[in-house]
Amino acid sequence: MTRKFVGFIGALALLVPATSPAQTAGASRTRAAVEFLASDRLEGREAGSTGERLAGDYIAMQLARAGAKPLPGHADMFLPFEFTSGSRDGGSTITIRRDGQAPQTFNGAVQIQALSFSDDAQVNGPVVFAGYGLVVPDSQNFGYDSYAGLDVKDKIVLVLHYFPEDTDAQTKAALARYSDLRYKALAARQRGAKGLLIVIGPRSPNKGETLRMSFDTALSGSGIPAASISGPAANALFASAGKSLEATQQELDSGNPHVGGFALPATVDLRTKVVREKQTARNVVAYLPATGSTAGIDKPWVMVGAHYDHLGRGTHGTSLATKDEAGQIHHGADDNASGTATVLAIAGTLAGQMRRRNIVFTLWSGEEIGLVGSNAFVTAPPMPIGQMGVYLNFDMVGRMQNNKLVAEGTGSSASWPRILERANVAAGFDLRVLPDPYQPTDSSSFNQAGIASLFFTTGSHADYHRPTDTADKINYEDLDRIVDFAAAVTRAAADADMAPQFTKVDPPATGATLAGVRVTTGTIPDYTTEAKGLLLAGVVGGAPAEKAGLTKGDVIVEIAGQSITNIYDYTYALELLKADQPVKVVYMRNGQRLETTLIPTPRR
Repeated sequence: MTRKFVGFIGALALLVPATSPAQTAGASRTRAAVEFLASDRLEGREAGSTGERLAGDYIAMQLARAGAKPLPGHADMFLPFEFTSGSRDGGSTITIRRDGQAPQTFNGAVQIQALSFSDDAQVNGPVVFAGYGLVVPDSQNFGYDSYAGLDVKDKIVLVLHYFPEDTDAQTKAALARYSDLRYKALAARQRGAKGLLIVIGPRSPNKGETLRMSFDTALSGSGIPAASISGPAANALFASAGKSLEATQQELDSGNPHVGGFALPATVDLRTKVVREKQTARNVVAYLPATGSTAGIDKPWVMVGAHYDHLGRGTHGTSLATKDEAGQIHHGADDNASGTATVLAIAGTLAGQMRRRNIVFTLWSGEEIGLVGSNAFVTAPPMPIGQMGVYLNFDMVGRMQNNKLVAEGTGSSASWPRILERANVAAGFDLRVLPDPYQPTDSSSFNQAGIASLFFTTGSHADYHRPTDTADKINYEDLDRIVDFAAAVTRAAADADMAPQFTKVDPPATGATLAGVRVTTGTIPDYTTEAKGLLLAGVVGGAPAEKAGLTKGDVIVEIAGQSITNIYDYTYALELLKADQPVKVVYMRNGQRLETTLIPTPRR
């Protein structure tokens, strides 16, 4: 399941007790696939990796054995797509100039490294030290602004990494939320700074070291050149003011909001260069042709899918591994070898049956880095979107507890309740149906494309996104039961006179919320874009964004006076909004700059 809800589900997982899987004496239709996909040999199936390629080859072979074929016009079952897999410093430098002193130039990874979200740029300007670079929005009822009394317009800002440590737990928690480096970059940029320098202070862990460039799934920069510099480079700047970095940090660490920053009598030439690395991953797509002519059939393609990628060794920031588990293979047996095995078994079940419609089996890569594979499919579909009847998605279906199966997205078509009820007569699950289709998995890509979709899951557990999500913990007996139930749902959709018709769902009354964000706008971001701004993958029906006239394809570039260059800017800007108070939104549509008024509503 994708990283966007890792924090929420990770916290939830800690509350769910581990269960011992019920084993079946007979041969399982899903066990072999789960055990292979979750084996050490595949090393966690990270998108673009050798393990992912081995998994894709295995899936294609199993689909072929079931009788599935490549899509019309395709030589094989692989649909490759390109994605950004990481970034590295391409040769950033900093030169410090002080009156009466020879210029000092720092380069190389030990002295300076661009941050992964930095813009590529060359800037020059005077330097201002802004403490920890923290700004807590007024909405949090906690006054703290590192920029109070400082003029940083057209200047280079230097700030400390992290947040004040020598303070009470409540203050520390409030400040820690705004210590993310992207937030610090946003705060500097919004105040007119030309560039941002980060230093790990002498009182912090890893003091004086530059920050290793981390993996960043956002494809766009932050709108400002930003770099991490070494202790010696920062000391050279502080020496110009006759001050000690350590003494200054100690004063700031008290958490006293009145300890301010100051100008440093030096100028800086800053050059940042980020090389974003591209990789190719593969979706595996095949189909069982209808057993008769589809001429005149309404929406003749039915889609059944799951993602098969996982986290590799968990080195890209989405792992929930404990300290002792760090760097180990994340096997992903439930997430999502279980869903993949289910789709393969559905193909085997339906292969020998009559089919009124074509049934497409779609196994996605890149789900864990933002639904990249399914989004690529929907963006450039191999058959017209208007011919796709439904999409059924299986994500984490291998750890059933107390006979409970969840079907989410039932509100996307009025046909779903009846179809599910009939299929469950034989299955006998304690079936929980939820109308909300806006889920952190691949069904969201199809919902945004206007296709009736369902997402099946047995829920989270303590092994989610950890190396301990292993094949021995899967409940194969119940997983096989899910296959029969899912095959019945697929047949019902495939054989209907009219395909289930799509219904746009209004926002749910309850659900997971972003910590600290007390309002909702109803915007659904496209997380894979390189656009400067927030590209909308869609809007929630009946929510403020739709009422304001925003729609899929719009690019938000400003909200409430805050400039937006990416999803991170937008998330932080939401902190500043208040419920029921109108705000101006500036957006781009077909190259035209437009404005509208949006009224945020309270999150429930």
